[in-house]
Amino acid sequence: MRRALELARKGWGNTAPNPMVGAAVVSGGVVVGEGWHVQYGGPHAETVALEAAGHAARGGTLYVTLEPCAHRGQTPPCTEAILASGVARVVAAVRDPTPPARGGAELLRAQGIEVQFGVEADEAIELNAPFFHAVRSTRPWVVLKLAVSIDGAIGSKTREQRWLTGEDSRREVHHMRANFDAIAVGAGTVLSDDPELTVRLVDAPRRAPLRVIFDRELRTPATAKVVRTARQVPTLIMASVVGAQLEPLRSQGVEIIPSKTHADALEKLRARSIRSVLVEGGAGLAAQLLEQKLVDRLVIFQAPLLLGDGSLAAFGGLTAARARELGNLRIVSRRNIGDDVVTTYDVSRR
Repeated sequence: MRRALELARKGWGNTAPNPMVGAAVVSGGVVVGEGWHVQYGGPHAETVALEAAGHAARGGTLYVTLEPCAHRGQTPPCTEAILASGVARVVAAVRDPTPPARGGAELLRAQGIEVQFGVEADEAIELNAPFFHAVRSTRPWVVLKLAVSIDGAIGSKTREQRWLTGEDSRREVHHMRANFDAIAVGAGTVLSDDPELTVRLVDAPRRAPLRVIFDRELRTPATAKVVRTARQVPTLIMASVVGAQLEPLRSQGVEIIPSKTHADALEKLRARSIRSVLVEGGAGLAAQLLEQKLVDRLVIFQAPLLLGDGSLAAFGGLTAARARELGNLRIVSRRNIGDDVVTTYDVSRR
Protein backbone atom coordinates (compact mmCIF):
# COMPACT_ATOMS: atom_id res chain seq x y z
CA MET A 1 0.00 0.00 0.00
CA ARG A 2 2.88 2.39 0.70
CA ARG A 3 4.10 1.71 -2.83
CA ALA A 4 0.61 2.46 -4.16
CA LEU A 5 0.61 5.76 -2.27
CA GLU A 6 4.01 6.58 -3.73
CA LEU A 7 2.63 5.91 -7.21
CA ALA A 8 -0.45 8.03 -6.52
CA ARG A 9 1.73 11.09 -5.86
CA LYS A 10 2.98 10.91 -9.45
CA GLY A 11 -0.37 12.42 -10.46
CA TRP A 12 0.34 15.59 -8.44
CA GLY A 13 -1.13 18.63 -10.15
CA ASN A 14 -2.79 16.70 -12.97
CA THR A 15 -5.81 14.79 -11.65
CA ALA A 16 -8.11 17.39 -10.04
CA PRO A 17 -11.03 17.37 -9.56
CA ASN A 18 -10.37 13.63 -9.39
CA PRO A 19 -8.18 12.33 -6.55
CA MET A 20 -4.66 11.03 -6.97
CA VAL A 21 -4.80 7.23 -6.94
CA GLY A 22 -2.12 4.57 -7.14
CA ALA A 23 -2.37 0.78 -7.48
CA ALA A 24 -0.11 -2.26 -7.33
CA VAL A 25 -0.91 -5.87 -8.24
CA VAL A 26 0.85 -8.54 -6.17
CA SER A 27 1.03 -12.23 -6.98
CA GLY A 28 3.13 -14.76 -5.11
CA GLY A 29 4.64 -11.97 -3.00
CA VAL A 30 5.92 -10.15 -6.10
CA VAL A 31 4.63 -6.90 -7.61
CA VAL A 32 3.54 -7.84 -11.14
CA GLY A 33 1.85 -4.59 -12.18
CA GLU A 34 1.75 -0.94 -11.16
CA GLY A 35 -0.18 2.13 -12.20
CA TRP A 36 -1.48 5.53 -11.20
CA HIS A 37 -4.06 8.03 -12.37
CA VAL A 38 -1.85 10.09 -14.65
CA GLN A 39 -4.25 12.82 -15.70
CA TYR A 40 -7.89 13.85 -15.33
CA GLY A 41 -9.97 12.06 -17.93
CA GLY A 42 -7.38 9.31 -18.42
CA PRO A 43 -7.43 5.66 -17.31
CA HIS A 44 -7.72 5.02 -13.60
CA ALA A 45 -4.89 3.52 -11.57
CA GLU A 46 -6.50 0.09 -11.19
CA THR A 47 -6.95 -0.34 -14.94
CA VAL A 48 -3.37 0.69 -15.68
CA ALA A 49 -1.94 -1.66 -13.03
CA LEU A 50 -4.06 -4.62 -14.14
CA GLU A 51 -3.14 -4.11 -17.78
CA ALA A 52 0.53 -4.04 -16.79
CA ALA A 53 0.09 -7.28 -14.83
CA GLY A 54 -1.81 -9.10 -17.56
CA HIS A 55 -2.38 -12.81 -16.85
CA ALA A 56 -0.12 -12.59 -13.80
CA ALA A 57 -2.93 -10.77 -11.96
CA ARG A 58 -5.10 -13.91 -11.84
CA GLY A 59 -5.45 -15.10 -8.26
CA GLY A 60 -3.42 -12.16 -6.96
CA THR A 61 -4.15 -9.09 -4.82
CA LEU A 62 -4.80 -5.56 -6.01
CA TYR A 63 -3.66 -2.84 -3.61
CA VAL A 64 -5.26 0.54 -4.34
CA THR A 65 -5.35 3.81 -2.41
CA LEU A 66 -9.09 4.42 -2.95
CA GLU A 67 -12.12 2.17 -3.31
CA PRO A 68 -12.51 1.17 -6.98
CA CYS A 69 -15.31 3.07 -8.68
CA ALA A 70 -18.51 1.32 -9.76
CA HIS A 71 -19.90 3.98 -12.09
CA ARG A 72 -19.26 4.95 -15.69
CA GLY A 73 -17.86 8.47 -16.01
CA GLN A 74 -15.22 9.51 -18.51
CA THR A 75 -13.84 5.98 -18.18
CA PRO A 76 -15.52 2.59 -17.60
CA PRO A 77 -16.04 1.36 -14.02
CA CYS A 78 -12.84 0.03 -12.45
CA THR A 79 -14.85 -2.87 -11.07
CA GLU A 80 -15.27 -4.21 -14.63
CA ALA A 81 -11.50 -4.36 -15.13
CA ILE A 82 -11.02 -5.99 -11.73
CA LEU A 83 -13.59 -8.70 -12.39
CA ALA A 84 -12.11 -9.39 -15.82
CA SER A 85 -8.57 -9.63 -14.42
CA GLY A 86 -9.25 -12.61 -12.17
CA VAL A 87 -7.73 -11.11 -9.00
CA ALA A 88 -8.90 -12.84 -5.84
CA ARG A 89 -8.54 -9.97 -3.38
CA VAL A 90 -8.66 -6.18 -3.31
CA VAL A 91 -7.10 -4.12 -0.51
CA ALA A 92 -8.18 -0.48 -0.58
CA ALA A 93 -6.87 2.16 1.80
CA VAL A 94 -10.16 3.99 2.16
CA ARG A 95 -13.72 4.09 0.83
CA ASP A 96 -14.70 6.56 -1.87
CA PRO A 97 -16.82 9.28 -0.19
CA THR A 98 -18.63 10.44 -3.35
CA PRO A 99 -22.12 9.01 -3.97
CA PRO A 100 -21.69 8.42 -7.74
CA ALA A 101 -18.46 6.44 -7.42
CA ARG A 102 -18.74 4.48 -4.18
CA GLY A 103 -20.18 1.00 -3.96
CA GLY A 104 -17.41 -0.80 -5.77
CA ALA A 105 -16.58 -2.91 -2.72
CA GLU A 106 -20.11 -4.32 -2.44
CA LEU A 107 -20.21 -5.11 -6.15
CA LEU A 108 -16.89 -6.97 -5.99
CA ARG A 109 -17.87 -8.88 -2.86
CA ALA A 110 -21.08 -9.98 -4.54
CA GLN A 111 -18.91 -11.55 -7.24
CA GLY A 112 -16.80 -13.46 -4.73
CA ILE A 113 -13.79 -11.14 -4.47
CA GLU A 114 -12.44 -10.47 -0.98
CA VAL A 115 -12.28 -6.73 -0.19
CA GLN A 116 -10.43 -5.17 2.74
CA PHE A 117 -10.21 -1.52 3.89
CA GLY A 118 -8.11 0.47 6.33
CA VAL A 119 -4.48 -0.12 5.35
CA GLU A 120 -2.62 3.25 5.49
CA ALA A 121 -6.03 4.97 5.55
CA ASP A 122 -4.84 8.15 7.31
CA GLU A 123 -2.09 8.77 4.77
CA ALA A 124 -4.47 8.09 1.88
CA ILE A 125 -6.96 10.64 3.23
CA GLU A 126 -4.23 13.22 3.85
CA LEU A 127 -2.93 12.82 0.30
CA ASN A 128 -6.34 13.73 -1.14
CA ALA A 129 -7.60 15.93 1.69
CA PRO A 130 -9.42 18.46 -0.58
CA PHE A 131 -11.29 15.60 -2.27
CA PHE A 132 -12.55 14.18 1.03
CA HIS A 133 -13.16 17.62 2.56
CA ALA A 134 -15.36 18.69 -0.38
CA VAL A 135 -17.94 16.05 0.47
CA ARG A 136 -18.69 17.49 3.90
CA SER A 137 -17.93 21.22 3.71
CA THR A 138 -19.26 24.33 1.97
CA ARG A 139 -15.82 25.94 1.83
CA PRO A 140 -12.52 24.80 0.28
CA TRP A 141 -9.74 22.96 2.06
CA VAL A 142 -7.47 25.78 3.27
CA VAL A 143 -3.73 25.42 3.77
CA LEU A 144 -1.86 28.39 5.24
CA LYS A 145 1.82 28.50 4.27
CA LEU A 146 4.28 30.82 6.00
CA ALA A 147 8.05 31.25 5.84
CA VAL A 148 9.42 32.26 9.23
CA SER A 149 12.71 32.88 10.99
CA ILE A 150 13.94 31.01 14.05
CA ASP A 151 12.34 33.71 16.20
CA GLY A 152 8.98 33.31 14.44
CA ALA A 153 9.02 36.41 12.24
CA ILE A 154 8.05 36.77 8.59
CA GLY A 155 9.65 40.16 7.98
CA SER A 156 12.53 42.26 9.28
CA LYS A 157 12.28 45.50 11.23
CA THR A 158 12.81 47.52 8.03
CA ARG A 159 10.20 45.40 6.15
CA GLU A 160 12.61 45.07 3.26
CA GLN A 161 11.68 42.45 0.69
CA ARG A 162 13.96 39.42 1.06
CA TRP A 163 13.92 35.65 0.87
CA LEU A 164 13.96 33.90 4.22
CA THR A 165 14.18 30.34 2.92
CA GLY A 166 16.56 28.69 0.48
CA GLU A 167 16.12 27.78 -3.17
CA ASP A 168 15.04 24.20 -2.40
CA SER A 169 12.21 25.47 -0.19
CA ARG A 170 11.10 27.95 -2.83
CA ARG A 171 10.95 25.12 -5.36
CA GLU A 172 8.90 23.08 -2.90
CA VAL A 173 6.40 25.94 -2.60
CA HIS A 174 5.93 25.93 -6.37
CA HIS A 175 5.43 22.16 -6.18
CA MET A 176 2.74 22.73 -3.55
CA ARG A 177 1.05 25.38 -5.70
CA ALA A 178 0.75 22.96 -8.58
CA ASN A 179 -1.78 20.81 -6.72
CA PHE A 180 -4.10 23.59 -5.50
CA ASP A 181 -7.15 25.00 -7.22
CA ALA A 182 -6.30 28.51 -6.00
CA ILE A 183 -3.45 30.52 -4.49
CA ALA A 184 -4.43 33.39 -2.20
CA VAL A 185 -2.81 36.35 -0.47
CA GLY A 186 -3.96 39.50 1.26
CA ALA A 187 -3.78 42.98 -0.25
CA GLY A 188 -0.85 43.84 2.01
CA THR A 189 1.26 41.13 0.38
CA VAL A 190 0.38 42.43 -3.08
CA LEU A 191 1.41 45.94 -2.06
CA SER A 192 4.66 44.92 -0.37
CA ASP A 193 5.87 42.00 -2.51
CA ASP A 194 4.02 42.33 -5.85
CA PRO A 195 3.95 38.51 -6.27
CA GLU A 196 3.06 36.63 -9.45
CA LEU A 197 1.35 33.72 -7.63
CA THR A 198 2.06 31.27 -10.45
CA VAL A 199 3.70 27.85 -10.77
CA ARG A 200 7.14 28.36 -12.27
CA LEU A 201 9.99 26.31 -10.80
CA VAL A 202 8.43 22.89 -11.46
CA ASP A 203 6.44 21.24 -14.23
CA ALA A 204 3.23 23.12 -15.00
CA PRO A 205 0.03 21.55 -13.65
CA ARG A 206 -2.87 20.56 -15.89
CA ARG A 207 -4.45 23.94 -15.25
CA ALA A 208 -3.02 27.02 -13.61
CA PRO A 209 -4.32 27.73 -10.10
CA LEU A 210 -6.75 30.61 -9.80
CA ARG A 211 -5.22 33.66 -8.13
CA VAL A 212 -7.26 35.13 -5.27
CA ILE A 213 -6.63 38.43 -3.49
CA PHE A 214 -8.42 39.07 -0.20
CA ASP A 215 -8.77 42.84 -0.49
CA ARG A 216 -11.84 44.15 1.26
CA GLU A 217 -11.04 47.81 0.57
CA LEU A 218 -9.79 47.32 -3.00
CA ARG A 219 -6.25 48.53 -2.37
CA THR A 220 -4.74 46.39 -5.13
CA PRO A 221 -3.15 48.73 -7.69
CA ALA A 222 -3.79 48.38 -11.41
CA THR A 223 -0.02 48.15 -11.87
CA ALA A 224 0.33 44.95 -9.77
CA LYS A 225 1.63 41.86 -11.58
CA VAL A 226 -1.48 39.88 -10.74
CA VAL A 227 -3.59 42.56 -12.40
CA ARG A 228 -1.42 43.08 -15.48
CA THR A 229 -1.42 39.33 -16.18
CA ALA A 230 -5.05 38.63 -15.29
CA ARG A 231 -5.97 37.80 -18.88
CA GLN A 232 -3.34 35.04 -18.90
CA VAL A 233 -4.03 33.65 -15.41
CA PRO A 234 -7.56 34.07 -13.98
CA THR A 235 -7.52 36.46 -11.02
CA LEU A 236 -10.25 37.24 -8.48
CA ILE A 237 -10.38 39.95 -5.85
CA MET A 238 -12.66 39.29 -2.90
CA ALA A 239 -13.84 42.74 -1.78
CA SER A 240 -16.46 44.22 0.51
CA VAL A 241 -16.49 47.72 -1.01
CA VAL A 242 -17.13 49.03 -4.49
CA GLY A 243 -15.99 52.29 -6.03
CA ALA A 244 -14.23 54.05 -8.83
CA GLN A 245 -11.22 51.77 -8.48
CA LEU A 246 -13.23 48.83 -9.86
CA GLU A 247 -13.00 49.79 -13.53
CA PRO A 248 -9.17 49.91 -13.89
CA LEU A 249 -9.02 46.39 -12.42
CA ARG A 250 -11.91 44.96 -14.43
CA SER A 251 -10.60 46.48 -17.65
CA GLN A 252 -7.49 44.30 -17.30
CA GLY A 253 -9.46 41.10 -16.74
CA VAL A 254 -9.71 40.97 -12.95
CA GLU A 255 -13.01 39.72 -11.58
CA ILE A 256 -14.29 41.43 -8.43
CA ILE A 257 -16.39 39.23 -6.13
CA PRO A 258 -18.36 40.98 -3.36
CA SER A 259 -17.92 39.22 -0.03
CA LYS A 260 -18.90 40.29 3.46
CA THR A 261 -16.49 38.10 5.42
CA HIS A 262 -13.63 35.69 4.81
CA ALA A 263 -16.02 32.80 5.43
CA ASP A 264 -18.39 34.23 2.83
CA ALA A 265 -15.51 34.63 0.37
CA LEU A 266 -14.43 31.03 0.83
CA GLU A 267 -17.96 29.73 0.36
CA LYS A 268 -18.23 31.69 -2.87
CA LEU A 269 -14.99 30.15 -4.06
CA ARG A 270 -16.32 26.67 -3.23
CA ALA A 271 -19.47 27.47 -5.23
CA ARG A 272 -17.12 27.97 -8.20
CA SER A 273 -15.76 24.44 -7.76
CA ILE A 274 -12.62 25.65 -5.94
CA ARG A 275 -11.93 22.81 -3.51
CA SER A 276 -8.46 23.76 -2.27
CA VAL A 277 -6.79 27.08 -1.49
CA LEU A 278 -3.15 27.69 -0.61
CA VAL A 279 -2.88 30.91 1.39
CA GLU A 280 0.60 32.46 1.29
CA GLY A 281 0.17 35.44 3.60
CA GLY A 282 0.61 37.96 4.84
CA ALA A 283 0.51 38.20 8.60
CA GLY A 284 -2.81 40.03 8.74
CA LEU A 285 -4.71 37.58 6.55
CA ALA A 286 -3.05 34.62 8.29
CA ALA A 287 -4.16 35.84 11.71
CA GLN A 288 -7.69 36.56 10.53
CA LEU A 289 -8.15 33.12 8.98
CA LEU A 290 -6.71 31.38 12.04
CA GLU A 291 -8.79 33.51 14.36
CA GLN A 292 -11.96 32.65 12.43
CA LYS A 293 -11.11 28.93 12.34
CA LEU A 294 -10.93 28.82 8.55
CA VAL A 295 -7.59 27.00 8.25
CA ASP A 296 -7.19 23.22 7.97
CA ARG A 297 -3.42 22.84 7.68
CA LEU A 298 -0.59 25.17 8.66
CA VAL A 299 2.70 24.68 6.80
CA ILE A 300 5.70 26.45 8.32
CA PHE A 301 8.97 26.80 6.43
CA GLN A 302 11.45 27.78 9.14
CA ALA A 303 14.77 29.26 8.03
CA PRO A 304 17.96 29.22 10.14
CA LEU A 305 18.17 32.96 10.73
CA LEU A 306 17.15 35.56 13.32
CA LEU A 307 15.29 38.72 12.41
CA GLY A 308 15.49 40.26 15.88
CA ASP A 309 13.67 43.05 17.67
CA GLY A 310 11.06 44.97 15.74
CA SER A 311 10.53 42.20 13.20
CA LEU A 312 7.04 41.29 11.98
CA ALA A 313 5.77 38.35 14.04
CA ALA A 314 4.01 35.66 12.06
CA PHE A 315 1.21 35.28 14.63
CA GLY A 316 1.27 38.67 16.33
CA GLY A 317 -2.28 39.39 15.20
CA LEU A 318 -3.82 36.46 17.07
CA THR A 319 -5.77 37.09 20.24
CA ALA A 320 -4.33 35.53 23.37
CA ALA A 321 -7.34 33.23 23.66
CA ARG A 322 -6.98 31.90 20.13
CA ALA A 323 -3.24 31.49 20.53
CA ARG A 324 -3.88 29.30 23.57
CA GLU A 325 -6.38 27.23 21.60
CA LEU A 326 -3.74 26.64 18.93
CA GLY A 327 -1.21 25.32 21.42
CA ASN A 328 0.22 21.82 20.94
CA LEU A 329 -1.02 21.25 17.41
CA ARG A 330 -0.74 17.76 15.98
CA ILE A 331 2.21 17.44 13.62
CA VAL A 332 1.21 15.85 10.32
CA SER A 333 4.74 15.80 8.89
CA ARG A 334 8.17 17.32 9.41
CA ARG A 335 11.23 17.22 7.17
CA ASN A 336 14.35 19.10 6.21
CA ILE A 337 14.55 20.85 2.85
CA GLY A 338 18.05 22.18 2.37
CA ASP A 339 18.83 24.24 5.46
CA ASP A 340 15.15 24.81 6.27
CA VAL A 341 12.73 22.78 8.38
CA VAL A 342 9.22 22.30 6.99
CA THR A 343 6.45 21.28 9.39
CA THR A 344 2.80 20.68 8.59
CA TYR A 345 0.34 21.11 11.47
CA ASP A 346 -3.27 19.96 11.75
CA VAL A 347 -5.35 23.05 12.60
CA SER A 348 -8.75 21.62 11.64
CA ARG A 349 -9.26 20.05 15.07
CA ARG A 350 -8.64 23.38 16.85
